Amino acid sequence: MPYSIIEIEVTQPLPTISVLESDTGIALILRRKDKPIGFLMQALPAKSVLTPEDLAQFIAKEVGTKLLEESIREELIAKADLAPLPSLTVAICTKDRPENLARCLQSLLNLQTPDLKLEILVIDNAPSDERTKELVKSLQGVRYVREPKPGLDFARNRALHSATSELLAFLDDDVVVDRKWLEGLMEAWAENPDAAAFTGLVLPYELATDAQILFEQRGGFRRGFEKIRYGQVLPGNPLHPCGAGIFGAGCNMAFRREILLKIGGFDDALDTGAPLPGGGDLDIFYRVIRAGYPLVYEPKYLVFHQHRREYEKLRRQYWTWGLGFMAFVVKSYQSDPPQRSQLRHLIWWWLKDQLKQFRDSLRGRHVLPPMMILAELWGGVVGFFGEYPRSLRRIEQIRRQFS
Repeated sequence: MPYSIIEIEVTQPLPTISVLESDTGIALILRRKDKPIGFLMQALPAKSVLTPEDLAQFIAKEVGTKLLEESIREELIAKADLAPLPSLTVAICTKDRPENLARCLQSLLNLQTPDLKLEILVIDNAPSDERTKELVKSLQGVRYVREPKPGLDFARNRALHSATSELLAFLDDDVVVDRKWLEGLMEAWAENPDAAAFTGLVLPYELATDAQILFEQRGGFRRGFEKIRYGQVLPGNPLHPCGAGIFGAGCNMAFRREILLKIGGFDDALDTGAPLPGGGDLDIFYRVIRAGYPLVYEPKYLVFHQHRREYEKLRRQYWTWGLGFMAFVVKSYQSDPPQRSQLRHLIWWWLKDQLKQFRDSLRGRHVLPPMMILAELWGGVVGFFGEYPRSLRRIEQIRRQFS
């Protein structure tokens, strides 16, 4: 049963919210002066009514400290001047999903102004038909490139070599960019001109099914509402930078293109599609940090992601998370010997954490059912026992096929 997603501007009078008869709860996207500052979910009976007073208490309880911090920050810290962005290409790698792609492209085109033109690049990855090509042909200001080799990182690398801009942003075709998305990237760039990579907040596009609600209740793709600058050391985190999942999500990321070229681009043997649909974003974040460059997380750099609607597809997603994570770890263990001790600790930490989550789930103390956690755990086991070497062999076959 769905949750309605409602945006609240906290500097304006709070509304009265009535839960629809078909809904079982609400999700609130909280903004302060249009800046995202919080995301709240609450199960509620159908036809419930939240008065402005109820809403004020709910918001104060959950994000009151954040509101106070934002007010103090506004008073004490001068806002950085938004210097013009360097040239920017936005690449969307897609395969046979023109409906999703059309929605994503429209959200980007809505950001265009006479003074600001983005290069928008669609990488059509091993398509089975011409629908994506025809869609792009119908849109002004969008460039089409076909990558015949199947695999997301093949497509990402085609974007890397097809673009000519200084900054290269990647979006998945199942996201919609927020109205402040570009401003968020500009702000992150202005505040961190030495950074090589940028990631941003990801919130749900819809919460229409139980699977989508469950995914978001576990945390979704969210990494919080605070700016974070990651460098070579992260106090309090002895696994840094090996635990690369903290840095952000691959559906919303940007890089200085020259740095991507310098470190060799994306690893084609990760994010290869159905056999290994993950790990590529973890790997590139990790390698940026290991190459000595800062990575910046900016919550204002926001997209809305359409989560998987079906329960079985969500279970598979968790399986692929485990698979991709462990394939990335095994690859890093082979290619980065100085980090091997840390990577061994990461494997043990991950295994203990998964088993703890499974135990908590069996006791009814975890939002996910046991089978979801087992799926992620089993994916990690498969990933650990040879998935990356298997993927390298598959990739070599694909290269020979298209050479």
